[in-house]
Amino acid sequence: MINFEKEDAFDKVRKRMVEIDLKGRGIIDPEVLKVMEEVPREEFVTPSYLSQAYADGPLSIGCSQTISQPYIVALMTEALKLNPDCEILEIGTGSGYQTAILCRLAKKVYTVERFAELSEAAQAVLGRLGIKNVEFHIGDGSCGWPVKRSFERTIVTAAVPKIPEPLFEQLAEGGIIIAPVGLYGVQQLIVGEKKRDRIIKKSICDVRFVKLVGEYGFKE
Repeated sequence: MINFEKEDAFDKVRKRMVEIDLKGRGIIDPEVLKVMEEVPREEFVTPSYLSQAYADGPLSIGCSQTISQPYIVALMTEALKLNPDCEILEIGTGSGYQTAILCRLAKKVYTVERFAELSEAAQAVLGRLGIKNVEFHIGDGSCGWPVKRSFERTIVTAAVPKIPEPLFEQLAEGGIIIAPVGLYGVQQLIVGEKKRDRIIKKSICDVRFVKLVGEYGFKE
């Protein structure tokens, strides 16, 4: 049975999140704000953290991974400059929350997760929400998508010591990539545009992400 009182409470805190944590901190893209107000973040957190679903901070989702704070999700999404024709490579499915946001704004999302149990849980939630423009892969995200292709946008939701070469190779000419780059502790959130044989980068802010473990990421 649906608990309408609880749903109404989540609607209120979701709107508050958008007004205070997103608009209040400089997120201005109207489409990003609209989607952030519509996607139910409470569906992507574990039951023990349900009361903190809209707190502006990361939450544990198991496997030593986290769901990013709403502001960072919005910031990274806005920096991608998405349009309805974009196909996106997402490295680090995690809870599937960022995936859901991207799916609402782009043509299709191809998402890679190292942990099968996280990928399967994310698939279940997105399925319940009726989100179908997504393809999942379980494997080493630092190696990119397992089938050779190119993407207009790439988002990395775990820290990397540098942009993995396979992700550069799979980024289309003129495409945009965003990733937290750094060795330990604090990383720089880097957004870059591919121009011929290099990426023109700029730093957005300091961030803290879990490490991307893999052949082109951090070692175990």
